[in-house]
Amino acid sequence: MTLPTELIGSIPRPAELLSAIRDHAAGHIDATALAERRRAAVRETIARLESLGSPVVTDGEQGKSSFATYPLEGVPDLDPAGAVIPFADGHTRQLPLLTRGPFRYGGRADAYLTVAQAYATVPVKQAVIAPSALSLLYPAGGIDGYPRERFTEDLLGEAENDIRSCLRAGAHSVQIDFTEGRLALKLDPSGGLLDSFIELNNALLERFSDEDRARIAVHTCPGGDQDSTHSADVDYAQLLPRLFTLRAGAFHLELAGEAEPDRVLDLVAKHTDGEARIFVGVIDPIDPRVETPEQVRDRVLTAARHISPDRLGTCDDCGFAPFADDGSTSRETAFAKIAARIEGTALASDQLGL
Repeated sequence: MTLPTELIGSIPRPAELLSAIRDHAAGHIDATALAERRRAAVRETIARLESLGSPVVTDGEQGKSSFATYPLEGVPDLDPAGAVIPFADGHTRQLPLLTRGPFRYGGRADAYLTVAQAYATVPVKQAVIAPSALSLLYPAGGIDGYPRERFTEDLLGEAENDIRSCLRAGAHSVQIDFTEGRLALKLDPSGGLLDSFIELNNALLERFSDEDRARIAVHTCPGGDQDSTHSADVDYAQLLPRLFTLRAGAFHLELAGEAEPDRVLDLVAKHTDGEARIFVGVIDPIDPRVETPEQVRDRVLTAARHISPDRLGTCDDCGFAPFADDGSTSRETAFAKIAARIEGTALASDQLGL
């Protein structure tokens, strides 16, 4: 038996797909041609992952504009001047604002899942965005005739349908991307914003049975875009006790990029209940150096000193290209890092006697 190992989601898009996206935006090709290019990228991504021995795959998010904004594609009544997310290197990303209700998703994650399943011969997991991130769409000044309470109920209903559709379609698991956890503490050091995020995400998770929640995971990281982060300077100790109150069946944690992994693992051991599986990050996607399998092995063995191997798994710290236009990591580097994770996890499993 080998410890379970999974990628978080995104893989850098091939040059042909990025060119097709630009051509479509410029009106040079139609939506059908772009969709065909996306499917080709999904097929090639999954074939590469399976050739590396990945026991679980994703579509590499080849069809998404970003991990966060896929539900907004085609949604009317959006003002582009929404919340600005600053990164440590000075670049920013910006969310839109909703200008009118009711709020409905423009796209659903199961559409990406079913395309991936058509090409995969191993289980496929699917990432979805946390409702806490999308809650930032609601303007501080409110919307006439559409109070925040109604927006929140609509948002939870859409997020629930997003997950249920993936579970019904046979997803191996559904991973809720909650990358705004540490960012919330940066925006509001009192912890009030983070507490509201946790409350909202738990309101979603509580709509599912224990059996369903066993297939629902939560991923957290300090952001990862263009080789920079938005909240790595926020102490993990402020997030983890609250994070583990989420009623999820598994957690995927950024760890390889942490300066003090043993300290973080101590916190994980202290605040988890012994039931949820913990996938620890053993690959840092924003580090240009490709980890060796032996480095991965040693990171896993360190984690196993704190977390029982029967609850342990490995992952990458975050996606390699959460936004489609992020070319800071090459596609070849991403696959090399994934190969090191898979091989290093197997080496650690052997040493642990699994």
